[in-house]
Amino acid sequence: MPGTAALPPLGNSPLPLPPGAGAAPGGDPALRPAPGGADGRTLVFTHPRASREIVLGDARIAYAFDRGHRRTIGFSVGTEGLAVRAPRWAAIRDVEAALHEKANWILRKLSEARQREARQEAGRIAWCDGAQLPFLGRLITLRLDPTDRQAGAGGLLDVGDGSADAPQLLRLALSPDVGEARIRDAAQAWLTRQARRVFTERLAHFAPQLGVQWTKLSLSNAATRWGSASADGSIRLNWRLIHYRLPIIDYVVVHELAHLRVMDHSPRFWDEVGRVLPDYAQRRQVLKDEPAPRWG
Repeated sequence: MPGTAALPPLGNSPLPLPPGAGAAPGGDPALRPAPGGADGRTLVFTHPRASREIVLGDARIAYAFDRGHRRTIGFSVGTEGLAVRAPRWAAIRDVEAALHEKANWILRKLSEARQREARQEAGRIAWCDGAQLPFLGRLITLRLDPTDRQAGAGGLLDVGDGSADAPQLLRLALSPDVGEARIRDAAQAWLTRQARRVFTERLAHFAPQLGVQWTKLSLSNAATRWGSASADGSIRLNWRLIHYRLPIIDYVVVHELAHLRVMDHSPRFWDEVGRVLPDYAQRRQVLKDEPAPRWG
């Protein structure tokens, strides 16, 4: 959309890398192992829209291939797998030569995507009394009790004695046998309310530092983006960011506010981000290395 800049979750649609960095967040992915060669060790990566296949090293890769109005052969790796885009005039042998040239990068990114998916699956939340989920970087435990008047209709976070190592409980006035969907919906409603509160506070904190004004905050449930910004000052942030520590949330907030000054990912944009958060690259890396839990 013209006048809109967006920040996607890493591992799905990679963010443009900052200047000087190395080469370059729905549904179940199509990165799946399959029986390979006779030794059983061949890795197989299959894109759901695969139309061509190639062997790179010890891996057989079925990739999505498209031609269009572009000047160069381009690659992208996400949770679905490898996608290749080529000019209309490019011969298949040139495409395959480019794939072999970038084989190490492609295989590394495919492996990273698969590992990230495994971490997300391992962190899938089981919606029941005693389930744990991250909130602002800390695990909180669901406590279900239909007689809990303090929890009320919207839930209550019990921080114990307030110490750093005190267990925290999200108390919901629900019976443990109401079903996973209702427990999940109640927890999500509480988390989204906290997300709006925290995001509003952080936008108000950083906007003056960047010399910009935001006009509206919307919460997103997108599977492929952490946030976006429009030229009219509208900011969209994915409510699932509330799972992360405040410094990580701050990175996404600053990223989107910086787009109100520079709507692309040029060096001038990253200068704006770095002026407020000099360590933004490390914070950004966390979004890649620590995926948000999968809601099942």
